[in-house]
Amino acid sequence: MIHRVAPVSTLAALLPPLQPRLQARRGPPSRALLAALLSGTLLTACEPAVQPAQQSAVKTPLRAAASASVTTDAVTDASAETAVWQELERLEREGVLHPRLSEQALRDLQARTPPGSMLRVELLALRGNLSAEMRDQALTDSILTDLQNWPSETNRSAAQLAHDLVRSLALRRAGDRLKASKALATLSQAHASSIPPPLLFRSHLILAVLQGDLGQFDTAIASAHAALKLADQSGKSWRRAEALSRMVNIYVDAEQLERAAQTSAEALAEALRDPSPMLMFNVYTTRGIAYAELGDRAIAEQAKQQALNFARLAGADALASLALGNYADFHLKQGNFAQALKLSQEGLALARTTQNIEAELLARHNGGIAKIALNRVAEGKREVKQAIALEEQRGAGTSVALGWQELGSALERAGDLSGAVEALHSYRQLIDKALRDDTRKAVLEAQENYDDERRAKETELLNSDSRLKTEQLRAHDLQLKLWAALAGCIVLLATLLGLAYQRIRKTNQALAHSNAALKVQGERDPLTGLANRRHFQAAIKRLADKGKFSGTVFLIDIDHFKRINDVHGHAAGDSVLVEVAQRLRATLREEDLVVRWGGEEFLIVVAARNASSGAGPAAANEVAPAGTLAQRLLDQIARPAIAHGREQLTVTASIGFASFPLAPHELVVNWERAIDLVDTAMYLAKAHGRNRAYGIESVAAQDEASLQTLAASMEAAWLDGSIKLLALHGPVADEVAGA
Repeated sequence: MIHRVAPVSTLAALLPPLQPRLQARRGPPSRALLAALLSGTLLTACEPAVQPAQQSAVKTPLRAAASASVTTDAVTDASAETAVWQELERLEREGVLHPRLSEQALRDLQARTPPGSMLRVELLALRGNLSAEMRDQALTDSILTDLQNWPSETNRSAAQLAHDLVRSLALRRAGDRLKASKALATLSQAHASSIPPPLLFRSHLILAVLQGDLGQFDTAIASAHAALKLADQSGKSWRRAEALSRMVNIYVDAEQLERAAQTSAEALAEALRDPSPMLMFNVYTTRGIAYAELGDRAIAEQAKQQALNFARLAGADALASLALGNYADFHLKQGNFAQALKLSQEGLALARTTQNIEAELLARHNGGIAKIALNRVAEGKREVKQAIALEEQRGAGTSVALGWQELGSALERAGDLSGAVEALHSYRQLIDKALRDDTRKAVLEAQENYDDERRAKETELLNSDSRLKTEQLRAHDLQLKLWAALAGCIVLLATLLGLAYQRIRKTNQALAHSNAALKVQGERDPLTGLANRRHFQAAIKRLADKGKFSGTVFLIDIDHFKRINDVHGHAAGDSVLVEVAQRLRATLREEDLVVRWGGEEFLIVVAARNASSGAGPAAANEVAPAGTLAQRLLDQIARPAIAHGREQLTVTASIGFASFPLAPHELVVNWERAIDLVDTAMYLAKAHGRNRAYGIESVAAQDEASLQTLAASMEAAWLDGSIKLLALHGPVADEVAGA
């Protein structure tokens, strides 16, 4: 498990345990340590070297944030105003390491800035940033009120943008990224000449991060470029480095890995022009993420080590603990389990010292996974479960799901099959809930977009109607003035009415076509062309009478799909998904429902107790048992190997299936319970070696309660005969290779 470090929020929460050390370390770090970190000793051969003149310019964030450089009682002349702007820039850049000291310095400085001035706008914006990061809701509300009740019309637009930025930061910290993004909607209407450039820069940068979080990569890159342009205009290398570093994360999330690597190199070059430990930590953290995704282990490891070095140089134990956790994750993926355990234990000690709960959970999780790999299975499993339980209490649903998935994979490799099935089943339940929540959000967003488009079209129609009425009035005036031209006016009016009618008719037709296309597009997976979950939700109503399902369900999971992505790249993974989808479609009848269920999983629903195969000219009239179709699906997916470029990829799948109502008591269940049962059967197929299908033939249950009890421990119920399973095997490796 890896953590994308967000230094601002981490340190804000950790200030109380750090304060005693901060007051004892007011001096800069040793020149020897700075020189070592910025010389060829610690900067690897593949990184740009720093010239001696640059070393002397390195800033250290360990200065006490409260030691303001502005000593005048009030800003009364140009030189004093310049000094205040310089102090605000210093606090913007370095104050995040000591948020409470920095907030106090800004509060003291506020008394010396004129009300209604640009200086006051920028100062309140910085205070709002710190208050949001410290989760000080009372302070945040107070600052929002000051910005909302701006004392004059002068600089009101700047105050409004500062208000929206602070509100957006608070919403993002609360986890509502969609509302946080919408809070910055006024940014598109802001006039650059009336906004402080630093405020405008931060607003574009935060909007880019939010859009990236929401998967809106095109607009995120555009916002980041707007911030980069402002950084160019400022002439500040450190601002360019910050903007480029944020762009690296967006490119990685958008799977533009080559661009991410190129942008990372630019960010590092800019950071070295005006370095500080915090800036270098951020740049190397994103660099490590990018090169880890690219599969360049050497550069990724060097970057993670450098991030750790600069966290230590900054005197930030909280950052160091997160860096150690990320470094441990890297060694886990390389199979260096002893080193991963060592780094996790070191990070755990720092996390407990600084009371950094995020870093502690990261260290406990990665340490537990390492112990499982080192045959300390019971101890490691206990530690990972404890970390997952704490994550669940904090409401981190996605992290909890991924934690269960990693635990299941580790236990499977260690031979603990029952533990692996339990962990992977927990992962499936959580990820299904997350997907359902995402679907609901997507539907709401689509509805909002549709409503906006409809209102725009209604406005256009009203404008057209208004123009038509104007023409009618003009025709009436001509009628009064020119009786002789009455016939011509009537003809002209009829022509205008006909044109308006034709325009309205074409507009309505275009709107109907657009709505129909939008519905089809919204119910299709764009990669494979199969139905998606939204289509399934509509289709299942036709297949389930009053919620009770009748038919046969197959749940298919491509084996070792992550390995295909890691070894051959995401393009190869996409080729596998497209080819498997085509083979499934070719094996089934046209009326059978085939759904891309999520990631590398596919769902098939056949509206009959027996399932038909779509192969052959007479397939539509042939009905075979579900096991026959399951065997054919195993064979079709595995043979022949899938071609990707010059490579031949051997692909197999694990399948769970069942027919409903359940034999022998004809037990009727709802469709959610039906999918849950075949999901458990599929995970048994994976746990027992993959490349096989497990079908539920009968269950000794006469009601929902007894069915739920047996399903919770399906393997044990299979062994004692309470559940009868049909086990099928796919083609062996030699058969697949020779096909």
